[in-house]
Amino acid sequence: MIRHLVGIACLSVGLSGFADSSPSPQSDPQAALFSSDGYRIDRYRSPTPAKAMGAQTVSTDDMLALLQNEPTLVVIDVINLEYRADRFLLTEPHQSLPSATWLPNTGRGNLDSHWNSYLIDNALRLTHHNRNHPVVVLCKSDCWLSWNATKRLSEAGFTKLYWYKDGVDSWANAGLPMQPATPVAPEFPSDPVSES
Repeated sequence: MIRHLVGIACLSVGLSGFADSSPSPQSDPQAALFSSDGYRIDRYRSPTPAKAMGAQTVSTDDMLALLQNEPTLVVIDVINLEYRADRFLLTEPHQSLPSATWLPNTGRGNLDSHWNSYLIDNALRLTHHNRNHPVVVLCKSDCWLSWNATKRLSEAGFTKLYWYKDGVDSWANAGLPMQPATPVAPEFPSDPVSES
């Protein structure tokens, strides 16, 4: 009798599992890493692909050449920085490339409209509203923040994009000059009212 009941219970569990054949979130761990529109939303410091959407990937040597050959090159650093009480909380200096403009938090996968506008508006200001102007985006090596921001700029119509995949740490490891970066102040409050 007990064997019969155990057999029925196992059959019941097996059939219910068979009936629901849709994959569970655990069966595709990569799905949880990306938003529905293709932005990386978790584990930003992990291996990145060879290319970013709409951009040419550049090495440290390529960056040096770009800086020499493109004197008006716009360099955007997107490393995150906490923003509260209408100010960035900078506890220690952030070293970046000497010509970089720091636009923190713009490489997050889930970006509200305020931060998205902050990225696009500043990129337009830096390029004098020329979406064909050369722009390079960076953060650190193996960092999806710059990949996300590059994708975002490409989708906003910027056409001459470069992605410095190896980032500021590779630049520093090559013994190249660095300087403390100052984040560009947003023109919105740190806790903007939710849009309806």
